[in-house]
Amino acid sequence: MQVLIVFAHPEPTSLTRQLVQVSVETLEKEGHDVVLSDLYGMKWKAVFDADDFPVRANPERLSFIEESGHAYASGNQTADVVAEQAKLISADAVILQFPLWWFGVPAILKGWIERVYAYGFGYGFEDGTNRFRYGDGMLKGKRALVSVTLGGPEVDYGPRGINGPLDHILFPLTHGALFYPGMAVLPIHAVYGAAHLKTAEEIEVVKAGWQHRVEGLFTDEPIPFRSQNGGDFPDRHTLRDDVAPGVTGFPAHIA
Repeated sequence: MQVLIVFAHPEPTSLTRQLVQVSVETLEKEGHDVVLSDLYGMKWKAVFDADDFPVRANPERLSFIEESGHAYASGNQTADVVAEQAKLISADAVILQFPLWWFGVPAILKGWIERVYAYGFGYGFEDGTNRFRYGDGMLKGKRALVSVTLGGPEVDYGPRGINGPLDHILFPLTHGALFYPGMAVLPIHAVYGAAHLKTAEEIEVVKAGWQHRVEGLFTDEPIPFRSQNGGDFPDRHTLRDDVAPGVTGFPAHIA
């Protein structure tokens, strides 16, 4: 199998980078091929703007959907975007590794998603319908695993924690950027209190825990998100009344 690891941390000695190395060693030991996208090392362009469209469909007004679709369909995307799309298509699984910054992914990783997920690639319509989302799409059949380091303790991210549940904080990533284009998303792997790990022994415990998760990349059960086209959303917009009655918000999207 081929695994794409996309990671975002500017410090080569960071815990995030150490966990990336655990990913590589574990996967290669199991016989998988590993491809890396070190966003900071690549000096990835994070801002999605007019420079992403060297040949414009409409030079008078910038419509990201129109220009993204035109660039993708006509073969006029920038070379860096084309390279990352090729990595995604070839991958059987994707691992995202990053620190939680201001309740989300680092800007450089958000920019990777925005620029690589072109219209017609990461989102769009199929045969004139909106079937190309939430469980279906170009990336269907692939697996995804999120590895995130957090400075605060686990209690802060509990059901009644002051920061809110991590599954809710990263719902736009797991349910949105990963499940939306079709990937099966595994439960998040979190390292809490990362800023307070002081000893080599503590670090080794964290690495061992992550190694175990990586070993289950192709066997662990994914989050049972409800697909748009599985019958729970008869109009492809709203849940049936008899599905998760009385449940609203993010929890209603999990079977």
